[in-house]
Formats: sequence, C-alpha cells, structure tokens
Amino acid sequence: MTSDPKPSGPTVRIIPEGDDRHRLVCPDCGFINYENPKIVVGSVAAWEDRILLCRRAIEPSKGLWTLPAGYMELNETTAEGATREAWEEARARIEIDCLLAVYEIPRISQVQLIYRARLRSPDVAAGPESLEVGLFRWDEIPWDLIAFPTVRWALDEFNSRRREHEFSPATNPEPEPPPPTGL
Repeated sequence: MTSDPKPSGPTVRIIPEGDDRHRLVCPDCGFINYENPKIVVGSVAAWEDRILLCRRAIEPSKGLWTLPAGYMELNETTAEGATREAWEEARARIEIDCLLAVYEIPRISQVQLIYRARLRSPDVAAGPESLEVGLFRWDEIPWDLIAFPTVRWALDEFNSRRREHEFSPATNPEPEPPPPTGL
C-alpha cells in the first residue's frame, strides 16, 4: 500500500517575517505566493463621432454593453494590451491616443487603465467574447444596459475630454459602491 505524497508548494497561510499580512508559504522551501491585483486594459475608441461598444458574450454581465477591455497578458505593455483587446473583442484596429483614466477597484482587486483611441477604420465585428459590436453616437449609447460603473465613468471622461490634447488621466469619480449583501 502506497501512501499519498506529501503536498508541496505554498500550503501554509502565515505572516512571513518582515511582512504585515497573511500569505501562502511553502513550508519546505519558503516560497511566498504573493497575490496581487489584476490589471485590466482597454480603450474608448472612436470613429468620427461614434464610440465603439461591445455587447458581452461572457459573464459577468453577459448581454450588457462594455468597452473593449480585458486582463493584460505577460510581456506586453498596457497600450499593447488595450490594442489586443480591441482586436479580440471587436476585430477593431485602433491607434492609441493617450491614457484617459486609471480606475482602482479594490473590492475585486483590479486596476483598470483605459486609453483614448481612434479606430483606423469603421470595420468592426464581434470577436469570441462579444455577442455584437456597434458604433454609437453619444445619444445612442444604451446607458441602461452598460455593464460596469467604470465603463460609464470612462465614457463620461471621454466625452468631457474629446477635444483636449493634453490632460492628466482621470481617476475614480466617486467612491465605489459597497458590494451587494446577502449573496
């Protein structure tokens, strides 16, 4: 009869020496598994007076409208990630203009970097994570079907800065609402 092998890797939750919070640590080699926030990159991309939006084909917020955005990949810059996400979600080729906003969402451990961008052409199509995509004039945006607060914030920031050439990136415009209770 063979015994189960001893689990290895970071299996013990302790406060490592010199640290101030609990971390998963490997009791054999001392490796510390640091859990860090995820970085989301995306863009408010426009063609003339229309803004690119994607209707989500995945959870969370499946069926609602969002900007082309997603998690950064290893070995890419934030601008490269935003450009890649525009292609993956909307088959859109974009040209990054400038950093529009940096949003901090601590309750879900995210930092979001949203760029202002121009579409190289109005030819867009739904990628695998989108049900459909569209180019919307400001008064055509489906405001009651926007997926996330940061999408609304970025759209508002884009609208207020669309004719400015130099500005500092925006940050969270209001305190983040508390998470829902009873879940």
